[in-house]
Amino acid sequence: MKKILEDIKILDFTHVWFGPYTTMMLAELGAEVIKVEPPWGTIGRMGPGELKNGVSTTFYALNLGKKGISMDLKNPEVKEMIKELVKQSDVVAQNFAPGTMDRLGFGYDVLKEWNPKIIYAALSGFGQTGPYSKNASYASIAEAMSGHTYATGKNYNYDGPPISMSGAMGDLGPAMYAAFSIVAAIRYRDLTGEGQMVDVAQFDTMAAFNCTASVAYDLFKESPIERRKKNPRPPRVGGLLQVADGWVYLMTERPRATEALKAELGVDELTRELVMGKIGDMTRKEAHMYLAGLGFPVGPVYEAYEAMEDPHSQARGMWVEVDHPAVGSYKAPNFPVVFSKTPGEVTSAAPMLGQHTREVLAEKLGKTEEELTALEKAGAIVQWKG
Repeated sequence: MKKILEDIKILDFTHVWFGPYTTMMLAELGAEVIKVEPPWGTIGRMGPGELKNGVSTTFYALNLGKKGISMDLKNPEVKEMIKELVKQSDVVAQNFAPGTMDRLGFGYDVLKEWNPKIIYAALSGFGQTGPYSKNASYASIAEAMSGHTYATGKNYNYDGPPISMSGAMGDLGPAMYAAFSIVAAIRYRDLTGEGQMVDVAQFDTMAAFNCTASVAYDLFKESPIERRKKNPRPPRVGGLLQVADGWVYLMTERPRATEALKAELGVDELTRELVMGKIGDMTRKEAHMYLAGLGFPVGPVYEAYEAMEDPHSQARGMWVEVDHPAVGSYKAPNFPVVFSKTPGEVTSAAPMLGQHTREVLAEKLGKTEEELTALEKAGAIVQWKG
């Protein structure tokens, strides 16, 4: 075995951030992921994110390593083809609003009749059940309702407003739970022969990520943020420190490092002013190397592109170049976990709309060129022409 999931086949009906990031992680571990899009493309092709050659940068980032097919799911012939693809799949993933797949004829109850071993990953804002299950949601809603937005703002200014998190963590965090849970369901299926539905909600998983705050509240029956406000911490020596060309983030919780810096400065007590007097005129790189050399946890505050250029991330093989037929070569993060025997990897760029339609239907379903041409002329499928 070269890849952990090399024998797993995933039929991917996901769009935007949450679902595509889930299935991309599985593709990087070796799963064959067939991304199914309507003839006009998923909404993720149009945003969020700036457009490059008419497609969102988000789509280029979140659909690496997948094969792309384009089909009209309401077409009767297409429905029969989907049925056959489901029979050959291990996992079906979708992040439509609850009820959408049922209306299309592809709900879990139908799919498990076609393939009793299927793992059906239903990803949504609030889950398949509960009073909010029909409500629309995006990452920012899950972040807000789980307490992260409130805490982000209060961490900056106790008296200020909530502040939205950056980076769509309300999508990417739930995606991590989804990918983990799909693999767990595969493990169960391999042991028992039974498939199941995996119901992953953004709100649930983001609340789980906020576990320390919720547990602290239940233990003390008071918000930890309010407790800190009433019992303020002493002024921090570390935190965000401005240097000559930007900022570094310093943690001063290591006693040995603190003692080493005190000795260098010839002082008995370390203060923020003393630290700034030492590093304020340094560059980020100089301050980073100096403080890390003393044993402090410290790092330069980067913009995303600077992390790509950092020699450590390059030495770790964190970036890979992929070739895309429309935009050429671009860099993307490689699979970020190192396995000694079965490494994950990015194998290809995000697909063009319908790039692999004919290839997949011929290989998986035995469709002839004449049949594929007829389907294309009828508008049932779309094939990218290059």
